Amino acid sequence: MPVHPVDKPLGLSSHDVVARARRLLGTRRVGHAGTLDPLATGVLVLLSEEATKLSPFLTAGDKEYLAWVAFGLGTPTLDAEPPDDQALLTRAAPEAVAALTREGVAAAARAFLGVTEQRPPAFSAVKQGGTRSYAAARRGEATEPPARPVAYRDVEVVAFAPTRGELPGDRGFDLPAELAELPCALVSVTVAAGTYVRSFARDLGARLGVPAHLAGLVRVRAGKVGLADCSPLDAVASAAPLDPVALLPYPRTTLDDRVATAVRQGKQVELGLTGTTALVDEDGNLAAIVEPGPDGRVRYLRVWQRGMTP
Repeated sequence: MPVHPVDKPLGLSSHDVVARARRLLGTRRVGHAGTLDPLATGVLVLLSEEATKLSPFLTAGDKEYLAWVAFGLGTPTLDAEPPDDQALLTRAAPEAVAALTREGVAAAARAFLGVTEQRPPAFSAVKQGGTRSYAAARRGEATEPPARPVAYRDVEVVAFAPTRGELPGDRGFDLPAELAELPCALVSVTVAAGTYVRSFARDLGARLGVPAHLAGLVRVRAGKVGLADCSPLDAVASAAPLDPVALLPYPRTTLDDRVATAVRQGKQVELGLTGTTALVDEDGNLAAIVEPGPDGRVRYLRVWQRGMTP
């Protein structure tokens, strides 16, 4: 049940990465655990074969990013994708941009620790009326989706400089071309699943009274997977896959062969669970992910048959 974390290249969508991985791994059964935008790089967890069933469990983990937020210019996509029509750019008064300081940016960023709702970008995969928001936005119907729950675990301004090129953290990272030379903050941000960092850039600028956009984004951690665990995309077939059980955010319970067989058959077993649990057999292979059900019964979330895990 292979899990293949890769360092997503700049300019490819997550769908593009999956398509290339299918060719490299020689299988159609490839998915991922958490989308990255084309102008973002970093941790993208690819799942192949039976590991594709893990997607909802791994996608739900917290994500950690390095975000470059440029102040003084807003874009329709909220990132560094240049619009076809320059009139769609929102510009700040020069004096408002000149008044920005690291201390002011840091204070505004810390306030996000109390944010519990946020509007996703108009150019996002969020569905509105059965249609992906980005599809409507591409047709010129750029209405932002309604606010939804988000959570910020940690927000820290690492540096602030008159231009992105003067920041210390862009060495070794592949960032999109700058739309203009603008004051820029490098921010380390850890968020719950479903929180858009592009929305963070927009809203951070709004708190400071200027338009802003995401001038670069690197996902440095997704759940338990960090950049150090990732291989280049083109090396995905030769890189050692990760143990899927070790990546799950749940406690594990080891079953003897008799109980593991019963679990794989979907039978009721008494385990005394207190929360969602990964059940593994004596060889360490994943048998099921379960949670406590009513009257002490087990509720099966996913089951894996013998021989389908390493």
